Amino acid sequence: MDNYTQKLSTNPYANLLWNIPEQKRGIIGVVGGNAQSFRTSVKVAEFLLREYPIMEARMILPNALRGKLPDLPNMVLLKSTESGSFADGAEISAACKNTDFNLLVGDFSRNSITGQAITDTLKLAEKPVILTRDTVDLVATPEAGGWLMNEHVMMLATMAQLQKLLRAIFYPKMLLLSQSLVQVTEVLHKFTLSYPVQIVTLHNGQVLIAKDGLVTIVPLENTPYTPLSFWDGTLAAKIAALNLYNPARFIESTACALLEK
Repeated sequence: MDNYTQKLSTNPYANLLWNIPEQKRGIIGVVGGNAQSFRTSVKVAEFLLREYPIMEARMILPNALRGKLPDLPNMVLLKSTESGSFADGAEISAACKNTDFNLLVGDFSRNSITGQAITDTLKLAEKPVILTRDTVDLVATPEAGGWLMNEHVMMLATMAQLQKLLRAIFYPKMLLLSQSLVQVTEVLHKFTLSYPVQIVTLHNGQVLIAKDGLVTIVPLENTPYTPLSFWDGTLAAKIAALNLYNPARFIESTACALLEK
């Protein structure tokens, strides 16, 4: 192993669980959905409220969903496009400023207006934000160089999504599914030295957590996740909660979220 990597099989950060407050605290914004799909946003919000003492899991949705969901107190509806996706980055940014942490769970639809709105939101983010699922595909464009410089941004992304992202910004190192774990680790090491974003990905049965050039490797078999459940949104929610209660400790909090049974 290089001096910038560590491999974990047990949870050395279990003490971070003690920082989860007994009283409800913190607001996590769950941003996602379109007129045809909002199930992930609802599922993730319910998971957060059930598993953690979150004061509020605020669902931030496009207003094309008005009438399709009951009028819930934790629901914020924003301007939507004619096709039912988010339309205004300034509105999303304003909504995200009123939370403590934000989770972009996807189901945004492949819409250029929505893609620009989410890109603008990430560039301006002043609170920690995790993007996952199809959010990453939506913002993996040449403009990504802007939001990749925002230290508040975290990603739970597939190898294919990272490959697309690096190609979009013409990053000089390539990520390939055929690469060895050592090669992927080296690329993530160099990429997170170039950009202050924080990354979680899965490669050949190994979870890689990268920040500031440091890479932590966790065997997936030592976690409660499968290659399928890893991407369903609940792990991203868990990472958001642990990072909310342990700010500025991304690698430790994320490893703890992964290894907590």
